[in-house]
Amino acid sequence: MSAPAAAEAPQAIFRTERLTKIYGAGTKAEVRALDGVDLVLPEAELVVLLGPSGSGKSTLLNILGGLDHATGGRAWFRDMDLTAMTDQKLTRYRRDHVGFVFQFYNLVASLTARENVELVTDIAADPMPAAEALALVGLTGPLDHFPAQMSGGEQQRVAIARAIAKRPEVLLCDEPTGALDSRTGVEVLAALDAVNDRFGTTILVITHNSDIRRMAHRVIRFQDGQVIDVERNASRISAKEVQW
Repeated sequence: MSAPAAAEAPQAIFRTERLTKIYGAGTKAEVRALDGVDLVLPEAELVVLLGPSGSGKSTLLNILGGLDHATGGRAWFRDMDLTAMTDQKLTRYRRDHVGFVFQFYNLVASLTARENVELVTDIAADPMPAAEALALVGLTGPLDHFPAQMSGGEQQRVAIARAIAKRPEVLLCDEPTGALDSRTGVEVLAALDAVNDRFGTTILVITHNSDIRRMAHRVIRFQDGQVIDVERNASRISAKEVQW
């Protein structure tokens, strides 16, 4: 009898080698925001990035999302070398593969929830209907409400729906619960977890709430522009179990 086949290792969606970002290079005000970061991130995971302000978390997210250029080293999305791309190619990469969610919702005040999501579906190659994206994050009622008529948690879930409506392979979230209370923060985390579970979307979340790490597949800790620890959780908690 032949031996059972070994489980296939998940494919890496991001890789970095000696990734460096320096602001003010060669001046007295030089800041090494990233200082030789080596990472391998498997696809389909929910990953939490922890570390003090200025430790390099947002800089890494911006480079992986095609919003910024590295000073040195390399970064890949699958087999695409992000550090070798022109601005035009990075724009196409962001449009085709990446969704973004920030602490502040960046919704268009004069558009309804549905219309804010449709801004993305109008330019995506294979979008999901706006109502479907909103339902996925738990919004079925206020589809025709304007942002001023919604709570902070509802607005953030509209922002997530807008980001996922184009079916991105990656969702990059910078402090998505930072402006929310515990109840609405839990709603947002549950929405992110649902997107990861249903679509296998790789999700990277920057947060200052260290307890959110317990619902992640993987936790990356930063200090002074370097990765000081990578931990894989043996078990995960649900969003409603996160402490605030």
